[in-house]
Amino acid sequence: MNNTRLADIAAQAGVSEATVSRVLNGKAGVSANTRQAVLAALDVIGYERPQRLRQRSNGLIGLVIPELGNPIFPAFAQAVEKALTQHGYTPILCTQEPGGAPEDEFTEMLLDRGVSGIMFVSGLHADTTARMDRYTRLTDRGVPIVLVDGCNQAIQAPFISPDDRLAAHLAVRHLVDLGHERVGLALGQRRFVPVIRKIEGFREAMAQLLGVSDADELIQHSLFSVEGGQAAASALLDRGCTGIFCASDLMALGAIRAARERGLSVPGDVSVVGFDDSPLMAFTDPPLTTVRKPIGAMATAAVETLLEEIGGTPARHVELVYRPELIVRGSTGSGPRVSPADRDAPRAASMP
Repeated sequence: MNNTRLADIAAQAGVSEATVSRVLNGKAGVSANTRQAVLAALDVIGYERPQRLRQRSNGLIGLVIPELGNPIFPAFAQAVEKALTQHGYTPILCTQEPGGAPEDEFTEMLLDRGVSGIMFVSGLHADTTARMDRYTRLTDRGVPIVLVDGCNQAIQAPFISPDDRLAAHLAVRHLVDLGHERVGLALGQRRFVPVIRKIEGFREAMAQLLGVSDADELIQHSLFSVEGGQAAASALLDRGCTGIFCASDLMALGAIRAARERGLSVPGDVSVVGFDDSPLMAFTDPPLTTVRKPIGAMATAAVETLLEEIGGTPARHVELVYRPELIVRGSTGSGPRVSPADRDAPRAASMP
């Protein structure tokens, strides 16, 4: 490799050209972290790794996720892929697009290819109406699995989850602290475990912070999409909500659209909080206040747990729950004195 390329790699990795040369030539005297930084620099710049530096895979890992349209899932997949690669494993990504192969077909395909283990993200395990025997058959066969987002007591396997109840509580407290007294919750279908948990957290927060004993009117189910968020937010605005917590960032973008279609400003008239902190949410208009899902910690935990199973640790039912974080940006502000519903109502004629 010529000196120009060595200089490029050294600058990217933050090391000397001599260190880059030692790594590329497989010489000793370089720490594992420095070696990894040099290899990462090679990949970022786009240089092909020398044959001697290419690792043999320790095995294949199946990663089954719902979709790629929601940016939180590719972000999670990337975090998992990075962690697996560091351990010498190669991921096989299976995406359940509408109309495509269902989860069970992906599972059979992965087993046919001799995967060492499978990670399911927001799969049927999160659906309280789905059969769980598809997973118990895997554990009975000794196939290592880890399930992310959604817990079920019937499956003898480890689960990795965010604290959905706390996420709702953080969002409601933020909106209440801003002066909002009519707070709504927009989320997906009721049958999913993360939805059930967010509802529980929302009801608890509304009772504790606002004294609302029956929050059913303030909960609106729809789809986890921009259009779903728009529809749910529209219904909540009709009920006088000035603050809305959405169960995904995409739904939150739909809520902002619903407000603007009514001539309302965000956050001047309506405050919107999302969930996930998907990539690019800091650059929306306005930048989205959201509850950050700890995907980095969750991905690392999911990989380490799965590799422990692959290494011989017996599978057991345990749920590791990770704390979310409120990220305040520009889509939330002080609660208005008059609700959007009241503002839209005809004004009574003044008495003489």
